[in-house]
Amino acid sequence: MEQLKEGMKAPYFEGIDQNGKLVKLSDFTNRFIILYFYPKDNTPGCTAEACSLRDHYDELLMEGFVVVGVSMDSEKSHHKFARKYALPFPILSDTSGKIVNDYRVLGEKKIYGKNHMGIVRTTFLINEEGIIEIIINKVEIKSHATQIFELYSY
Repeated sequence: MEQLKEGMKAPYFEGIDQNGKLVKLSDFTNRFIILYFYPKDNTPGCTAEACSLRDHYDELLMEGFVVVGVSMDSEKSHHKFARKYALPFPILSDTSGKIVNDYRVLGEKKIYGKNHMGIVRTTFLINEEGIIEIIINKVEIKSHATQIFELYSY
């Protein structure tokens, strides 16, 4: 399966967020989406990334962005994670791996010397027409919001 590239149409997605609400790509027509994929709730890197987006959430909204997170954790796990860190944006539970596969962010990773398949931390900036404008493969977890502002300046 071919990797997604900047300039391609973003694959359709839909999933249940941490509050049991169905969230789909079409909910954000005419909005600029920050769609970020992360490996696991409540891990140091994923927490730092989510908190960076949380801490700059109002600024992101003022610039016209909406934020949507995705991981393969359960809705229940997402609910606890979002509540613990006061995350104001939807986090989709993709336990089936459909969204992860459609966005081609599943890959081989090495942790503690062992190889396994998992989500490769990736962020897609999707414009108002549903086109992928920027793909961030090297996410700066502690300053992810700042990284987005630097990469996408109007």
